Parts: sequence; C-alpha cells; structure tokens
Amino acid sequence: MLNELLTRLRFLVTRKAHREVDDELQFHLDQQIRANIAAGLPPQEAQRQAVIAFGGVERAREECHQQRPGYHIETLVQDARYAMRGFRRNPIFTVTIVLTLMLGIGATTAVFSVVDRILFRSLPYAQADRLVSVGLVAPIEPQEFMLGGSYYDWRDHQTPFAAFTSETGADPCDLTQGTPARLSCASVEASFLPTLGVHPLLGRNFTAEEDRPNAPKVALISYGVWLSHFGHDPGIVNKLIEIDGNPVRIIGVLPKDFEMPRLQAVDLMLPQALDEAEQRKADPGRVMWAFARLKPGVTIEQAKAALRPVFDYSLQLAPPQFRKEVHLQVRSLRDLQVHDVRLVAWVLLGAVIAVLLIACANVASLLAARGAGRERELAVRSALGASRARLVVQALTESIALSLAGATAGFALAELLLRIFIAIAPKGIPFLDKAEIDTRIILFTILLSLMCGALFGLAPALHKPRSQALAGRASMAISHAALRRWLVVTQIAVSMVLLAGGALLFRSFWNLQNQQLGMQTESVITARVSLGQKNYATSERQMAFFQQLESRLRYGPGVKWLAMSDSLPPGGYHHDQIYASIAVAGRPKPSGGTGGTVAWRWVTPDYFRALDIPIVQGEGFKEVELTSSGHFLVLSRFLASHMFPDQDPIGQRLQLAVGNPDDPWYTVVGVAGNVKNGGLADEDEPEYYRLRRNQPEDWNGSSAIIVKTTLPADVMERWVRAQVATLDPTLPAEIETLQQRVSQMADQPRFQTVLVGFFAATGLVLAVIGLYGVISFLVTQRTPEIGIRIALGATRQDILRLVIGTSLRLIASGTLIGLIAALAVSRVLSSLLFSIGPHDPITFVLVTLVLVFVAIAATLIPASSAARVDPIVTLRCD
Repeated sequence: MLNELLTRLRFLVTRKAHREVDDELQFHLDQQIRANIAAGLPPQEAQRQAVIAFGGVERAREECHQQRPGYHIETLVQDARYAMRGFRRNPIFTVTIVLTLMLGIGATTAVFSVVDRILFRSLPYAQADRLVSVGLVAPIEPQEFMLGGSYYDWRDHQTPFAAFTSETGADPCDLTQGTPARLSCASVEASFLPTLGVHPLLGRNFTAEEDRPNAPKVALISYGVWLSHFGHDPGIVNKLIEIDGNPVRIIGVLPKDFEMPRLQAVDLMLPQALDEAEQRKADPGRVMWAFARLKPGVTIEQAKAALRPVFDYSLQLAPPQFRKEVHLQVRSLRDLQVHDVRLVAWVLLGAVIAVLLIACANVASLLAARGAGRERELAVRSALGASRARLVVQALTESIALSLAGATAGFALAELLLRIFIAIAPKGIPFLDKAEIDTRIILFTILLSLMCGALFGLAPALHKPRSQALAGRASMAISHAALRRWLVVTQIAVSMVLLAGGALLFRSFWNLQNQQLGMQTESVITARVSLGQKNYATSERQMAFFQQLESRLRYGPGVKWLAMSDSLPPGGYHHDQIYASIAVAGRPKPSGGTGGTVAWRWVTPDYFRALDIPIVQGEGFKEVELTSSGHFLVLSRFLASHMFPDQDPIGQRLQLAVGNPDDPWYTVVGVAGNVKNGGLADEDEPEYYRLRRNQPEDWNGSSAIIVKTTLPADVMERWVRAQVATLDPTLPAEIETLQQRVSQMADQPRFQTVLVGFFAATGLVLAVIGLYGVISFLVTQRTPEIGIRIALGATRQDILRLVIGTSLRLIASGTLIGLIAALAVSRVLSSLLFSIGPHDPITFVLVTLVLVFVAIAATLIPASSAARVDPIVTLRCD
C-alpha cells in the first residue's frame, strides 16, 4: 500500500496538485490510525504506530514539495503564520517574552547610542584617525601643552607630520553690537582648520597675512551663532560686527557639526595673531595646544620617536629641576577627547550587555519550557519524516519573530531611556548631547535582535525529539529542565557581577559625598562676574567696579560675611605654581626636582569667615592690610607643615618667584585649615592665599563673590543679581549656592552610579523571575512524584526542604561563579572608586547576602504550592 501511495504522490506533484498531496496523505494516515484501533491498540499507541509507518511517506511528501518553485519562501511564510497562531493561543507567554526583550534590547540600544559616539564613531574631521595631540606633560599641567618659545622650532624641524598647528584656548568675549551677548572666542593658527581637514560652510578660512599682529580683525562664526544672532543670513560673509567694542569682519561660517579638538565651546574663531619672532625669543612664551596630522603610514609610536630630538633640545632649555618631570606626549585626538570617560563608557556598555544576557537567558528558559510542552508535537512531526533542519528552521522562525517584536518595542523604550540619560547626565561627558537613535543605531538594534533570536532559539531547536514522547512519556522535558537550570545559574552569576559593581560604585559615591571639604557650604551664595574688554580695559577700572559692587553688597539684608576671590574651591579654576619656585628667607634655593605643585588664589580678608575655614595659627588677613604697601600670605596647614616642619610659620618671609629680583617678599600672617582644591576625588593639595589689596595689579576682569547669608538662597540670588545689574545691566552673573556647586562636581560619579545601579537592579529582577520560573517548572514536572511522597507520609516541611534544596543548589552555584567573576571584573572599576578598594569585603558580603535572600524569597511561592499538592487528585490524574 505504501508503494502505491508513493507513486500516487509523485504523480500528483508532476501535475502541481500540491494541496491534493497533503489531503491524500492525511486521508491514508487517518485510515491507518482507525485500522490500528480496530486491531485493539490503545488510541495513543495506534497513532504512534501509524505515524512510524508513514514516516517514509512524509519524507517523500516533503521531497515532492521541495521540487516546486518558491518552496522555501512559502515554507518561511508558513512557519511565520504558524508561529503567530501559537503566540495568539498563549498571549501571556508571548507578552512576557516581548517585554523581557524590550527591556534588554531597549536598554542596550539606548546605552549603545551614547557610547557609540564616545568609543566607535569617527570624529567630524577628514581622516580623523591620523590626527594627534602633541605636547609636553608637566606637573603643573596634566594635559599636554606647548610653549611659544619652543613651538615654532618643533613645527619647523618635525618630520612625522604632514601638518602641524596650534590654538591658544577660548576666552570670554562680548558681542557689543545690537543685543549684547557674552560669547566664547577661540584663537587659532591660520593652518588650524586645514590641518583638521575642515572647510567652512560659508566663506573661507584665515590667510597667513590675517594671522599676524596688527592685521585687520576677521572671524569665523559658529553655525549656532549664525542661526541665533544673524537669522541664518546667507549674506553674512564680509559683514562687520563688534566684538569687545572693536570692528571684526566675518569671513565665514563653521560647519554645523564642527567641534574643537579639546571640545571647548566656541562661538567665534579668531586668528591668534602671535608675533612669531617674539615668541621664538620668549622664555617660556605663550601657552599653546598643538595638533598634527600624521603622514600616511606613520604610527603614533614612530612619530613619538621622531620627535625625541627636538623634545630633548627643548628640555635642555628648561631649568634642571624640571627636566626629570617633563614628558613627551603624542596621542590620538579621540584619546584626548574621551580619555576621562572611556572607562565609564565601557563599564556602562558591559553592564547593559550583562542585562541583555540575563534577558536572553530568561527568554531561552521560557522557550525551553514551551518546547517541553510541545515535545509530543515535535516527536510526531519528526516521526512523520520532518528533518532536523526543518524543525530548526521552525524554532528559529519563532524565536526571531519574538526578538523582532521585542526590538520594535525596544525602540520606544530606547528613545525614552536616551532622553532620561541626557536629562540626568552631567556636563563634561563628550558627545552625549548629540546622541540619537539614527540609522546606524537602528541597524545595530536589528542585528542585535537577530543575534538574540538565534541565541535563545537555537538550543531548543537543536534538541532531537525522542520516539517515547509519541506515547506521552516525558523525555525532552528532562533535558530542557537541565538547560533551564544552567540558564538560571548563569543569570544569578551575571547578577552577582552587576550587583557587586553597582554596590562598589554606590559606596564610593557615598564616601565622595560625605567627605570633609574643610569648609562649610550651607547658606553660602557664590556669584561669578566677568568684565568685558570694552568698558573695563584697564586694571584700575576693573578694581573700581568690584570695589563698588563689594560696597553695595557688604551691608545688604541678610549678608553675614562677604568676600571676593578670583576662584572658588573645590575643583574650580585656581592658580598653580611649582613648589621649587618658592624661596624661604634664610634658606638656600630649592634643588632636586620641582617638588610638585602648589595651588594659590587671590582673596579678600573675610574669605575664611565666609567659608568657615578655620585659621589654626596666626590671625589671617586684616582690613588695614588692604591699603598697606606690604605683601601678605596665609598658608594652608598642609603647605605650612611641609615647608616649616619644625618652625613656626608665622612671620616667615617667602619669595614666590625664585631668581626674580623684582619679585617682592611676602610675610606669612596665618595658617588656614586644609580645603579640597583639586576636586572631590583628588587628594588635598598644598595651598596659599594672597591678599587682594586695593592695588590694581591685584585685580583682573573676573571675580567670584562669596556671600554668607541668613536669607533663603533664592531671595539672596535675586538681590545679588539686581545689584550687579544696577552697576552694569549688560554684565551676566553666574549665581548659585555653594552646595549646588559641590553637588555638580559629584554629577558624573552620581550618573554612573545611578545607571549601573539601575542595570544591576534590572538584572536582579530578571534573574529572580528566571529562578521563580524554573522552580515553578520543576515543581510542575515533579507533581506526580510529590503526590506519591505525600501519599507515603512526607510532611509539608519535607516537601519545602525538597524544593528549597533544589533552589539553594542553583543559587549557591550561581553565587559562587558570580563571586569569582565579580572579584576579577571589579579590578576594572579601581580608577572609578573613592576611598574603597575593588575587593572590599564588606561590599561583597552584603551583595552576596542580598542576592541569596532575594533569590530564596523567589522560591517560596512555588515551594508553598508544592507543599499543598493533593496526592489523591494528583494520583487520579496520573
């Protein structure tokens, strides 16, 4: 009969009657099942025997179908339709998987859109991989720089670079035409844009003649300024504007995506117009930042070696104590821009990938459970002749369909998360404000979803159904249970790594926030006022303005103490100088190295009272000294103990520039407590304070006002702003509380702690759900066994111990593996931690206890359900 049927099927295929093939086979299969039942076989066994008998026929039918055109496409569509029907029949299963994937893929997409620009995307310059930053690294300045006295020698004698250029930084400037505005003006060499490979959007670049002293003033404006101040006027080129009261001709507009190599904000770009001959003779000359384009085929290491002769020559011109502490630096432009945040970016990417792995493990576990429930269906299809490849394609079609659905939902979540990241992110993270879900990110998400689909769908698909399942006996379920156990162990291990990292960052942030700053930040308002060059061109006029402002503020409502300084702790701009450049009266000149750096700032007498910095020795500055011709210093305790370990520092006389006979001698009149200067995470620095007297040479165009107040911050802020506007309504004032200022300095560690903590919590929740699912699955599979145990006298406590014992083995395995992995991975976080080690035992003990406690809690519900099994109902069903 089978041979006749095969002949009939081949005949139908030649007539392209493919539907009749399926109908013919189904008719004969049903006929055989009825014959087996009539022969006395039970229904399940009758079906199994018929399926086995017709296995060769099914294979023949499959071969017949494969002969027609478009078979594979039709098969794929058929599989997709079949998968959709299955998903509709089990909506809870489908929604759970889609939501899990939405969380994993959405979070990964959002984080990748952030770190893509930091780690992977090319910079907005032509052949950006050949651009490097070049310079000297010295104790006084950790970032590489150049000095005018040697820059031009380097430029003329270097060999590894096709182009070499410089910029001298960005400074505040005022647009005094029309509506006044404070802008940022960068000064660059004429070769700056050509070296970067950047062309103006409109107009042209500077010429060499325009980059000379006393040349007519010209400028390139940024795209933002062109849009906001000049209304996108296409005729802006060659127009005159006023900058600091001087006419400047606009010669071009910078591209929309232009950014300075050091990422400082720039509104206008001006020629630096340095006198090259004067700079060559200067010692040390103007501070610059140099950039170069490598010649084709030249590596950074080769360039560094080629620059060694000119570096050594320049080093011989430096004072002997500097030579051992100055180093040559050549590094890529990307390294310069992202060096401080590269590790954070990798940590965030690693954390979100870990969450994605947990999500995939959860989905794989759910699919394994679903596969266990479909074992008889797959066994029937296999016995009918469906090939392994056919079953694998069907399983992968289902898993990829689910992953694409999760990716679609993940797009919406990624957009939401990205907006949240940008909203809570601190200043200083490069490129974050430019992050978006663009085509590149969409392609990444699609690829990611396809990879996830293949990853969590392949293992169940590769399992070969066994013939025992045709009779209803479990086989595949046992294998799938083992797979789910390993998936749960993996989830717990990855969660352990995430929790350990998040806990270390949290404790580090806690230490950072609660350290002693050496001053009080409560009830202190700070205001930064910078004077423009048009109305305040001389030191006398600058001093007069600030003294007028001080007299207006000093006796105002709620003002307890008022002081002025050119900078504010902690972590703000301050002056630095080499310790070896300070001479002590009666001692020989320092030798044997630089001795590190010393911070200093100009202050008025009430500076220490306004910030509650204690004067531990002496009396500090006095009002009468403001009009004195003498020069006075207050040392920090750190500097005083280092400089005068066995002497009383009060009354000692210091010269701040060794070897300069015109430099005055300063008298030490006090020792103040140590204050954080280099930022919250840096160690205390030695520091001294210079009295800002009523002398023009002690003042400049910028000052910070410090007000210790008894009024609410918002009230005092409005009053201070009004007093500044009364003197000069065109001056902007940056006003904030000192607490806000200190809090902003902790924004970056807070940001990374919140994100890693969020991903750690998400991973823990997913792992707990996975553990709950696998224990529930095991309880369901072992329900007959549990019923028999209870019927034989097992108590509820015995069943609880049985189920919880199984759970504990999974938890213990995952925790142990995760602990080992966390100890290894936590070393990566060392540079991000403050006052805590990467292997802090308290942290790891607490994380282990939390993970174990939460995981055990997740098993109590299925364990209680197992303990309530009715043995009579269970045995009757079996």
